[in-house]
Amino acid sequence: MSTTDVRAHVRERYATAAAGIASGCGCGCDCESNGCCGEEPTTLFGQGLYSAAERSELPSSAVTASLGCGNPVAVADLREGETVLDLGSGGGIDVLLSAKRVGPTGLAYGLDMTDEMLALAERNAREAGVTNVRFLKGLIEEIPLPAGSIDVVISNCVVNLSPETERVFAEIARVLRPGGRVGITDVVAEDRLSPAERAERGSFVGCIAGARSVSEYRRGLGAVGLENVEVTLTHPVADGMHGAIVRARKRL
Repeated sequence: MSTTDVRAHVRERYATAAAGIASGCGCGCDCESNGCCGEEPTTLFGQGLYSAAERSELPSSAVTASLGCGNPVAVADLREGETVLDLGSGGGIDVLLSAKRVGPTGLAYGLDMTDEMLALAERNAREAGVTNVRFLKGLIEEIPLPAGSIDVVISNCVVNLSPETERVFAEIARVLRPGGRVGITDVVAEDRLSPAERAERGSFVGCIAGARSVSEYRRGLGAVGLENVEVTLTHPVADGMHGAIVRARKRL
């Protein structure tokens, strides 16, 4: 598919998911194949990757809207007063958790391209009574924020949905302040798999076909000036494909 087609396909899938959640009829995704509604600690995608304590802090629709493959807030080492940006923020679970971690002197941005998800996230923020959040409409390849304005960039199983990952990496580096950090959870392929082999294992919207390899992630982040890049595989999601934690830092 072309870049435009991939983006439209992803937007349609997540708009449908948001509409399903907002209407109270479930997560709106293909739970049988993706496991994104699971509650068990071993769930590969979704709300089961958050602790019961974290889930209890938030509206049920924010928890149900978690369609990711990890818990980036748990690995981002957020600090009081920091400014955080969540790429592909969906229903807002990671934005709301981040806002609680950085406290009233900090700020958490959520960026999403889907109107339905943004509306759901705004509703969840109001219900949670969290005010130090801002939700923005836009593409993760064209972040609508100034250069050097963010302390920490997080993302939960969204970078692999982009058909232009190199642009995403460049934008992450642009908006980070010197010394700023990256804490991403994503689906990552073993180096042995070709792009065609990755596509055989799942679709773009299923967070598989667009996954980058471990080496591609390291090279891509390094090429835009990020250092101390770590890619840690956490759990298998398909043959040769893994949930992963990706950390990096912008040079001072």
